[in-house]
Amino acid sequence: MSLRLSTVILPVDRWHEGGRAKWQRAEELGFHAAYTYDHLSWRTFRDGPWFGALPTLTAAATATDRLRLGTLVTSPNFRHPVTLAKELISLDDISGGRITLGIGAGGNGFDATALGHEAWTPRERADRFGEFVPLLDQLLTEGAVTEYGARYSAVEARNIPGCVQRPRLPFAVAATGPRGLKLAARHGQAWVTTGDPSLYEEGTPQESVEAIRGQVEKLGGACAEIGRDVAELEKILLTGFTPDRRRPLDSVDEFVDFAGRHQELGITELVVHWPVPDSDFAVDQVVFEKIVTEAPTQLR
Repeated sequence: MSLRLSTVILPVDRWHEGGRAKWQRAEELGFHAAYTYDHLSWRTFRDGPWFGALPTLTAAATATDRLRLGTLVTSPNFRHPVTLAKELISLDDISGGRITLGIGAGGNGFDATALGHEAWTPRERADRFGEFVPLLDQLLTEGAVTEYGARYSAVEARNIPGCVQRPRLPFAVAATGPRGLKLAARHGQAWVTTGDPSLYEEGTPQESVEAIRGQVEKLGGACAEIGRDVAELEKILLTGFTPDRRRPLDSVDEFVDFAGRHQELGITELVVHWPVPDSDFAVDQVVFEKIVTEAPTQLR
């Protein structure tokens, strides 16, 4: 299988002042998919413009024709399965069945406490994620759902006519721990990693590759436990958080080397950040587009 190349477009531009143009250009360049972060604010962008993920994706759906679209990732931090399901079914309809839901347990920074609750512990996040994903799966595949959980419930929640994609739109589950990997194995059509966060500051690229290799092996173990072939899952690496930093986007050769090493691990989709000037994602736009158009041919 050839390696797919996708992008993540941060929602930092007004739609009519450059926002629309980025999504349309992503389609023109031939990206497999374009994602956006589902946050209320994020890191160094907290004091600048930042727009909502689902309205942005709705606009992108009407501005493009072929590009797959999605979140990378949505989390329970400020979402509820019942309302999220309704919005996703609507978005899948508007896009003509081009939506992938990237979903993760969320973190404890940035916007995690924006609704006024205390930051959840890692155990609490895992517990909530363990309820959130199965209930969302059920809501997107059944016309009416009543389910009572410890943290999330649905009472005669109606989701007719359901997704355009059947039985529902695909889930790309971000996970590295045992509980999350089990959710990916059971409910995911894809799995997402950013690598090993502990290696970001002091690790080496080779250590990062070995860490991701270990993650892929653990995913395989989680699939084997339920009798599923791990090859059924797409394996997505969101780049920019490994020790390589932005180096793979310095040139076509650097990117092809980086991509090839990860393709050998079983990664099937690489996601690169669309350039954002004066930020951690500031790279040369001309070089970026050269990589997008030339690297895939070298990787086939």
